[in-house]
Amino acid sequence: MLTCAIIDDDEINRLTLEHYVELTPDLKLVASLADGIAGLTFFREGGKVDVLFLDIEMPHLSGLELLRVLTDPPEVIITTARQDFAVDAFELRVTDYLVKPFEFARFTQAVQRVQARRSSPAAPAAAEAPSNADLFVKVNSRMVRINFDEVLYVEALSDYVNIVTSKHKYIVYTTLKALETRLSAFPNFIRVHRSYLLNTQQIESIEDNTANLRGGHFVPIGKSYQEAFYKGLQRI
Repeated sequence: MLTCAIIDDDEINRLTLEHYVELTPDLKLVASLADGIAGLTFFREGGKVDVLFLDIEMPHLSGLELLRVLTDPPEVIITTARQDFAVDAFELRVTDYLVKPFEFARFTQAVQRVQARRSSPAAPAAAEAPSNADLFVKVNSRMVRINFDEVLYVEALSDYVNIVTSKHKYIVYTTLKALETRLSAFPNFIRVHRSYLLNTQQIESIEDNTANLRGGHFVPIGKSYQEAFYKGLQRI
């Protein structure tokens, strides 16, 4: 049984979430609160739950601001009408991001994601594989969902990065170092060059310190990265 709390200033959505919790045998509602200040008070007075359903846009204290001040937040499922906060939310290591209005099936999927994370063997945070490989990135004025299992490599382009999949290329305004930090939860991604991150699952062969990837892509393996790269390969 997972204990949960709801923090949402949208009364209709809060009631919907309460109903969804009632329909879920594995969930027990501990608190249903109407704003971030009430949520902060709940946690500071010793309130504890396994999972928090959290809205973002609330007066006085937003959901993301609340997360930043909590020292030991529970598993968090964002519930919001806005898609453009997704990058900030996932950087705070939320478990899932539900965009209003969402159906019970999507709610159930998010709860199952929490259960999967909690049932996984404990491991250092940097080595944990996320329960899904989807992240949002901002491309121009759009928020784009990328499945990182499909990414071949990431290339540094000054203040931007080029995220390359078998079908698309996404130019994103961020640094390679910042993206490397975000991808630390994905053990298949490793730095192989000062300008490249590589998805090792996409390697077909390696020749002359060059990784040959699916789809005819090639990524150089920098001299200073070669020892760690080859040591980490599973080979015979």
